[in-house]
Amino acid sequence: MMRSSAKAAKPGDEKEERRREMDQMMSSVGTYWFGKKAGKELSLMGDELSSISDSIEEGAKWLVNKAKGKTQKPLPDLLQEHDLPKGLFPRDVTRYEFDAESGRLTVFIPSVCEVSYRDESMLRFFSKVKGNLEKGRLSQVEGIKTKVLIWLKVTSIFTEGPTVNFTVGLKRARTRTAYEGIRDGIIVDKF
Repeated sequence: MMRSSAKAAKPGDEKEERRREMDQMMSSVGTYWFGKKAGKELSLMGDELSSISDSIEEGAKWLVNKAKGKTQKPLPDLLQEHDLPKGLFPRDVTRYEFDAESGRLTVFIPSVCEVSYRDESMLRFFSKVKGNLEKGRLSQVEGIKTKVLIWLKVTSIFTEGPTVNFTVGLKRARTRTAYEGIRDGIIVDKF
């Protein structure tokens, strides 16, 4: 009688082999998923660190000006001095920087928000709005959109008598009185 040297596979061995294959496959999937999640989280952390760095820099500028004794007038007063309506920006503006020599204005808002005005128009503000401020005009605007069927970027705002004009590739005139009252912004998800 001849004996076979090959061992017969046991049913428990097949299950163990399948379990090992499944563990390897799940490990590969888990590693891939973890890598994607970690990459996304690291990217978000980088964005947050950049934002914190910007905030620290801006806060330092404010502190230096405060230490030098430079007091800043409220933004509505600055706007009125430049013949723009005092309620153009939302009430919750945290602060602003204005370089009187260059006319460069930067306005800081806690989060992206929308403001509805008395004439039923709407503006959407990014958390940092920039522009060049001069008599009756805010030009080279970055960080404001207006709704004209869809949201369009505002490039300049200027006054002509009783109207406030918003340039978005085309001129949009609105009554000035609608922007005289300071309004609250409603937080939105994106700019």
